[in-house]
Amino acid sequence: MSFASLGLSAPLLKAVAEQGYDTPSPIQSQAIPAVLEGRDVMAAAQTGTGKTAGFTLPILHRLSQGERPQGGSQIPVRALILTPTRELAAQVGESVATYGKHLPLKSAVVFGGVKINPQIATLRQGVDILVATPGRLLDLHQQKVVRFDKLEVLVLDEADRMLDMGFIHDIRKILAVLPKQRQNLLFSATFSNDIRNLAKGLVNDPVELSVTPRNAAAATVKQWVHPVDKSRKPALLSHLIQTHQWQQVLVFTRTKHGANRLTKYLEGQGIEAAAIHGNKSQNARTKALADFKSGSVRALIATDIAARGLDIDQLPQVVNFELPNVAEDYVHRIGRTGRAGASGQAVSLVSLDEKKELAGIERLISQRLNSEAVEGFEPTPGGGPKVDDNEGRQPRGGQRRGNGGGRGNNAGGRGNGGGRGSSSGQRSGASGNRSEGNRGDSGNRNGDAPARRRRRSQGGQRRSGGGTPNGNV
Repeated sequence: MSFASLGLSAPLLKAVAEQGYDTPSPIQSQAIPAVLEGRDVMAAAQTGTGKTAGFTLPILHRLSQGERPQGGSQIPVRALILTPTRELAAQVGESVATYGKHLPLKSAVVFGGVKINPQIATLRQGVDILVATPGRLLDLHQQKVVRFDKLEVLVLDEADRMLDMGFIHDIRKILAVLPKQRQNLLFSATFSNDIRNLAKGLVNDPVELSVTPRNAAAATVKQWVHPVDKSRKPALLSHLIQTHQWQQVLVFTRTKHGANRLTKYLEGQGIEAAAIHGNKSQNARTKALADFKSGSVRALIATDIAARGLDIDQLPQVVNFELPNVAEDYVHRIGRTGRAGASGQAVSLVSLDEKKELAGIERLISQRLNSEAVEGFEPTPGGGPKVDDNEGRQPRGGQRRGNGGGRGNNAGGRGNGGGRGSSSGQRSGASGNRSEGNRGDSGNRNGDAPARRRRRSQGGQRRSGGGTPNGNV
């Protein structure tokens, strides 16, 4: 099957071909025809499946084929795409711009964490397709900057994450101001009971699509565990990066403060690193990602929510510095690598206190992860999970003690951060990814986070919270 066989217009096929794609991914081959027919859609699709192009391409086709409704001096919004975080909003907006560049349609992206006035100016000029986070969209609607009386299509992207982040009330407020007659597209990693309850009042006789089991990891991703004492994790990570000469590695931590500490430690070891999380400004996050993609930053340290908008072509290495509390997030994390048939590696540094989380992950993915201690970083008795000893393989982390064995390289610090001492061939699909922002997008109302769930973080600040065609569109 080719994109041409799906019935997309010539300008769209040209844009897709310019990105190097000619074969749609499974979710695209199922979703695009359904959307073109005007059907409501419920699709279970995880990151890396190409879901973003699965709805952006047919929406662009439909809007370009129909007549633009008259809305006075302002172009009315005809398609609204809601995302949980600003990173994902920016990514989806880029996908719309990339595939719609040969069409006479206007699009815009609005989210919190940046000044609202430029967004107001853009919307007053009128847009056909609007990508938005819920909080900032409500701010703009309350200021009567955006209108929806001519809306034709509504998309809820990563609906599960929106519910997890407490956006349900904001979503209901938005639904209340939209016209009843519209096409509804709901994309989620899973069809949980909460998602189905949301869908009851949203979609009408939907086409249900599911292409990826929720516990599936790409077969091209090699996964293993390095057991290690918790206090020595920073030193082991530094050792692995330097020994294997990793030039681009995405590292996951559980907390924002842990990400900051680890970034500081790695920089002290001579490794270019940057952190990306909800307490960072949008400009800082954008710069960190750009530096990571360009190669000037070797290690990007991210929290789960912040990483959900990252779309990095052929990312070779993911490291779980700490295992996630929710097993499903492990699949989301390692889904950053091994995309579009490319190979990837996912390494988890696991201490004894994470034994429960490791067991939960292995149950979810129905797989026992290989566990190999790195010489010089073997856990002390009771300091790490049991090491597999039935295959007699050499440790992957190298055989030298030089970079990791002594006390001088021990992070020596508290908690998880640093211490005080120191597609080849035919590419399948076109791409779209996921993102994360700390409970929202840091909008005009001190965060795009839902009002009833804003709380203060450890530092006294309020919690705050982009598709390039890589991997699968």
